[in-house]
This record gives sequence, C-alpha cells and structure tokens, in this order.
Amino acid sequence: MTFILAIDQGTTSTRAILFDADMKVHKIAQQEFTQHFPKSGWVEHDANDLWNTTVATCRQVVKEAGIEASDIAAIGITNQRETTVVWDKATGVPIHNAIVWQDRRTADICNGLKARGLEAMVSERTGLLLDPYFSGTKLAWILDNVAGARADAAQGKLLFGTVDSFLIWKLTGGAVHATDATNASRTMLYNIRDGCWDNELCSLLNIPHQMLPDVRDCAADYGRASADFLGAEIPILGVAGDQQAATIGQACFSAGMMKSTYGTGCFALLNTGETMVASKNRLLTTVAYQLDGKVTYALEGSIFIAGAAVQWLRDGLGIIDNAPETQTLAQNADSGHSLYLVPAFTGLGAPYWDAECRGAVYGLTRSSGPAEFARAALECVGYQTRDLMEAMRSDWGNDSDAPVLRVDGGMSASDWTMQFLADILGASVDRPNVLETTALGAAWLAGMQAGVYPSQSEFAENWSRERRFEPAMDVDVRQIKYAGWQDAVSRTLTRPQG
Repeated sequence: MTFILAIDQGTTSTRAILFDADMKVHKIAQQEFTQHFPKSGWVEHDANDLWNTTVATCRQVVKEAGIEASDIAAIGITNQRETTVVWDKATGVPIHNAIVWQDRRTADICNGLKARGLEAMVSERTGLLLDPYFSGTKLAWILDNVAGARADAAQGKLLFGTVDSFLIWKLTGGAVHATDATNASRTMLYNIRDGCWDNELCSLLNIPHQMLPDVRDCAADYGRASADFLGAEIPILGVAGDQQAATIGQACFSAGMMKSTYGTGCFALLNTGETMVASKNRLLTTVAYQLDGKVTYALEGSIFIAGAAVQWLRDGLGIIDNAPETQTLAQNADSGHSLYLVPAFTGLGAPYWDAECRGAVYGLTRSSGPAEFARAALECVGYQTRDLMEAMRSDWGNDSDAPVLRVDGGMSASDWTMQFLADILGASVDRPNVLETTALGAAWLAGMQAGVYPSQSEFAENWSRERRFEPAMDVDVRQIKYAGWQDAVSRTLTRPQG
C-alpha cells in the first residue's frame, strides 16, 4: 500500500486528501475555520487555526483510511496564495493574525507607490500590479503596525512566509524555511525574470532578506515532516500555490491551454510556455510551475468573488441553507428579469483592479426575489470569466476561437453554472473526471518526485473529462446579456477604465 498525502490549505477550510498509487482519491477529511473581519475590507485568519486544522485533518484521514504513516510515500502541499504570515523564529508563534489575500488594508500603500511612478518597474520584474492583493505590502503593514516588529525583523528574529512556508516550517519542526517558485511569484518581492528575491523591491518596502524563505522547484526536497505529526517521518516533496496546483492537476502543460478554478474566488490561468507575456489588459504574468529549474509562465486573471457570492446568499442574506439550492433557484428564476450582481465585496480584480469599489445589484424590481438573486450570483461568475478570457486572448495575440476551458473547484459541480459559462463564453467547457484537481496537482508533484507517479507527459496523456458543456445560447442574446454586465460594472467602478 502506497499513498500520497495532499494538504490543501484553503481560504475557508483545510483538507487532507489521500491519493492511492493510481492517483485516485482514497479518503478526504475537511475542517472549516473562523474568518475574521476586524474592519471593512479587512480579512484575517488565525495562523494557528491553519496549522491546527492541517494536523487534525491529516490525522483524521490517516485514521479513517486505516493506514500507517509509513504507508505514505510523500506529502504535497497546496495553499491559499498571498496570505501573509509572520512568526517568531525562536518560538514559532505568529506575531499577528495572517492577513488574507482578500484583504484591502494596504490600498493606501499601493496608491503611494503608484503615485511615485513605480508600478511599471514592479510589473516588469514581478509580473504583478501594485495592489493590496499581494503579500509584500501586507508584510510591510505587519512590520509597521506590530510593536517592535521592525527591530526584531532587522535582528533576524522574525520569519515571513506564505501559508505553504508556515506549514513547512511547522511540519519540519523549524528545520526548513522554504517556498516554491509559484508562491514566491505572488509576493511582489520576487523577480520572476531572474528567479530570485529582488533587492530593490525588498528595499522599497523595507523587508530584510533574512526574513524570506528559500525558493525551490515545485517538485523538490522540502525536508521531512517530523514523526510527531503522523507517527513516522514523511518527506515533503511537492509544493505549489493553489491555482498553479490546479493548472498542474488539469495537465495544462502546453502553451495555449487554459484552466479556471471556481472556489472562494475564480482564477483563470493561460499557459504561455517559456514566454513571459506582458499584459496590456491588467492581467498578471506569473510562474505557472517550475520543474528541474525550468520556469513555465502563465497569464492569470484573478476574480476575488465567485463561490463567496453563494456564501453571501447563505450567510449574509439568509435566502439559502446550502450551495446546491442556488441551482434549483436559478432554474426557477423569472427569465424576464435582468438582474446583475457585481460582487465587488472587497473590490474588483482583473481586468479592472479597483480596490475601492464595492458590490452592487442592478435591475431590481418589486418582484425580484431569492430565485433572481441566486441566478445573478451564479451568472456573475460567467460574466467575470468572460472578462478574463477576452483579455487573455488579446494579450496572447490569438484571434482564433476561444480555447477549450478546463474547469474545476466547487462551483464546477453545478451543471447550470457550467452551461451558462459555456453559453456566455461561446466556448466549450470541459469538466474533468477528477474534480480535486488542486490537490491532485500537489499530489502528482510529490508522487512524481518520489518515483511513485508517472512523468509529466504520461500524466497529461491520462487526463480525462467527465463532461463537455457546449454553448447553446443565441449569439445576439449572449451579446445583449454581456453588454448589460459591462454597463453594471462601469456603474460600480470608482475610476474610469482605459
């Protein structure tokens, strides 16, 4: 019996997934944890919750599977990206709550850097925009706002990491402080052209180099999880940020292939191969993966709110008890309504990048009810994906038909949502047999490095889809509906585009 343990540390929950020797899901354990919203636009996690749920789910999945730690050949880690943790090097205690990728508190820092004319330089080196989304300004904020943190950081007493680094450090008992190239590429401190932490960018935010983790390939030696974790030492051999792990799990290994993951947010990546494509449409240029020292790049569009819009229907409005209810409601919505939800709860991401705008609903009538709100919440995911796909096609310079979109994540299980996605894109949408693509990507990296799983080419050949959704909407209807969305967004933005 040989297994790979994938740790999928996400924004709202932590999951442990055991994959067998054939890369099939054997057992899953999951725990949600508390979201903290100390101020409007601020989002935090207790980093200890991230660690404790990791330990609990991994122990649970091993127990329920009835296996021993010695049956696990390797651990792969995938994680919510950009979320920022700073901890004491001696004690391992975080000095502040983790600042989550959704958090907008550093908008003023970013605006100040933009006013100094620095965004072009930042984009050229990192592929990113000056936005609160990324880790660098979050790290600077912690150092500036926690008493004594600047002095302690300068003296080498503090460590910084995205969630993967924090988990690796904890798993190895403080023996390894490392990250992979995909997570590093999301910090706004890492030069993706040169493959190293950038001295000028670190200086810009007054970040001491000794805080930063070592950067490694996605499939590499990240030390060994101590025996205290599961009962025996286990090598950690694969790491990738969640969206890059999903790209790997979807076997998008060729330039021009595209995937979109629908979780709390929505993230679309277009593989651009060895070429760094500079976006003219405010998309991100990022590291898709790094294997054997070779970098593969991608264009990425980030939507902050996807599944979180459904959570809002449940937790904010109280009109549903669980996510699957939205599909039934959407099917029963009045087709004569044109309700648009612009889910800018924490600003809008690509291709708008407006951190200050907030959510809005347009087209309300006296008869608008739960069904119409549910449909609008699902449809806004399709509209935002079309925004991304059109921007990617423009940057990629490909005027041919839209590529087939490979989808995954919780919302991809909704047939209604995926059909609307195909309709509004005017493109085929492929849903894979294995929906756990993010965890699968992390598992494959670790399993391949351990010699348990097949090579990259064989893995790609074995990818299979469960269903293809073909567009069925009339072209004129598609354009009218999308034009309505564009009008709604233009009314929501705090600054004009272009």
